[in-house]
Formats: sequence, C-alpha cells, structure tokens
Amino acid sequence: MHLIDHPTGGYRFLTGIAPYSAAVGAAAGFAVVRRQLAQPLPLAAGFGAIARHLDAAARPRAALCAMELRIPAPLSFDGFAALNRAYQATLAEWGLLVDGRNPIARTNVAPVVAAPAEPSLYAFCYTQPVAGAPASFVVAGAGDLADQADLRPEAIVRPGETSKGALLAKAEVVMQVMTDRLVGLGAAWAQVTAVNVYTPHSLAPLVEGAILPKLGGAALHGVHWYYSRPPIAGLEFEMDLRRVWQDGLLA
Repeated sequence: MHLIDHPTGGYRFLTGIAPYSAAVGAAAGFAVVRRQLAQPLPLAAGFGAIARHLDAAARPRAALCAMELRIPAPLSFDGFAALNRAYQATLAEWGLLVDGRNPIARTNVAPVVAAPAEPSLYAFCYTQPVAGAPASFVVAGAGDLADQADLRPEAIVRPGETSKGALLAKAEVVMQVMTDRLVGLGAAWAQVTAVNVYTPHSLAPLVEGAILPKLGGAALHGVHWYYSRPPIAGLEFEMDLRRVWQDGLLA
C-alpha cells in the first residue's frame, strides 16, 4: 500500500485494488464530512444525489472520498467483479480516477433485514476546507480474506466454518487489516471514533476476543454492529473505521 496525495480532492488515499482504495485521510486544511441518506437510493440515483449535494456545498466531484453501499444479497466472486466494473465505470465517467487508480474508499454489504432491491447508496463522505481541523479519515471495509487483493474462494479465512474459533480467526485477520491501514495513513486506533462491524453472527464473543483488546482508547466509542453480510458469498465478517469531522443526515 502507498499513500498518495490527491490535491484536487483535498485528501490522501492509501492504494487498494481496482474497486476501492484502502483508506482516505483529509489533507491539511481540509476535513472529511459524512452524509447518510435517510433511505438508500439505487446507485444511479445515489450518484445524482451526491452530485447535487457537492454542488450545493461548492465542492468539486473530486472531493468525494468514500462510499457506503448496500446490496440485496451476497454475490459470487464473479458477480462482485461485475458490480465493481459498473461502479468503477461511473467513477471514471466522473473523472475521479487518479492516474488510473481508484482513490475512493468503500464499504459494500448486504443487510440481512430490509435489504434493498438493487445496489444502493447508503452514505458517502467528501472533503471540505476547514482551517485547523483535527485529523479525519475513513478506512475502507475489509472482509475475512487472508489477502484483500486475492478475490478468490481460496483466500477466505477458515472457509465454510462459523464456529466460535473460526469466527475469532476471521475477526483477528480483519482487525490486523484495519491496523495496517491505520498505520498506512499515519493514524492510530486512539483517533478512531467509529468502529463498524458487519456480520450476521453473534458479536459479543468477537468483541471480547478479537476487537476490544486492540481498540485501546477507541473502545470508549463502542462498536456499531450492522446485522449484515459481507458482499461476497462465503465471507462472514467485515469491518470499517472512521473519524469524520462532521456527520449528518441527507433527507
């Protein structure tokens, strides 16, 4: 992973894979702002909502730095790749790629309850100028893959297993990914204000056994559990993190 400056966007991004960057952090003089939709919008309409909001905020499209998506159900690896191609094509149309790299962090999960009928936008983040703002950042979602760039069934940690031991092993791998991405940004767990977990499995043993021991000061803010599945069938556990300057609802 490499940290790359994105001056027109007002942030830096940690390189990831084609569908998303691993993490983003506001540049000096900027802050990350998050907006959650009152109800998810189909992806095309969601991009329209983002464009209108950025225009109203007098921010360029390049300021868009993170996306949170919801899909109807987990996809096959091939289905996930197809969704990513369509998604990245839109980013390319918007002129958001940086030297061919996708700078935008992303989380994409399938709610177990109240899932959308089609891939939809749940929330997004962008940068805005804020003098003297504290550090703000978003770490992209990561699932229980031994290598986040290896999108094959063989990369799944303890595939097909959902015992307590297997789930702890999965959570520990993902926690290490979160830690590595924070380090890559030059950030630390103590700065994190939102820890999000996406799994259909009971969270208590995972929080106690794999998550809390590494959170440090971030444990003060708790853990937000989304009763959801990762975007690829066969995965059981996903996480993302953030520390944003402002969080609000987009009605």
